[in-house]
Amino acid sequence: MLTIHGVDQLRSKVGQHLGTSDWHTVTQDHIAAFANATGDHEPIHLDPERAAQTPFGVPIAHGLYTLSLGPKLINEIFVMRGHSLALNYGYDRVRFTSPVKVNSRVRMSLRLLSVDDIPGGAKFRFEQVFEIDGEAKPACVAEAIIAYFP
Repeated sequence: MLTIHGVDQLRSKVGQHLGTSDWHTVTQDHIAAFANATGDHEPIHLDPERAAQTPFGVPIAHGLYTLSLGPKLINEIFVMRGHSLALNYGYDRVRFTSPVKVNSRVRMSLRLLSVDDIPGGAKFRFEQVFEIDGEAKPACVAEAIIAYFP
């Protein structure tokens, strides 16, 4: 795991690949918990019989579930020290390019794309690529923005 000491050290990493998380298994329990938390009970996610009738053959995770793994997986890639506050500023580009089937394993690679100063801190733009074990196409590619304040 990478340890970054402060906003200036993170700023020096623009353009660099920061690392790749561990694999995370997406279970039916995870999918059901996400459905309950969001109220999205679409059968393709929760009903194995219905999912068997689709081209996927099994339940698939919500795309937003995959995206929601970002903060957890970032914490496996690097730890930030020497700042007073970090805020999820949002996302610019998010694409769900391949479904995550139940019991698949996903991981995320992280690249720091850019930094912009804001009053009292800086906004860092990260490319997040969520890979699926054994699949050629990633599940999701997103540009996440995190604001750090020294």
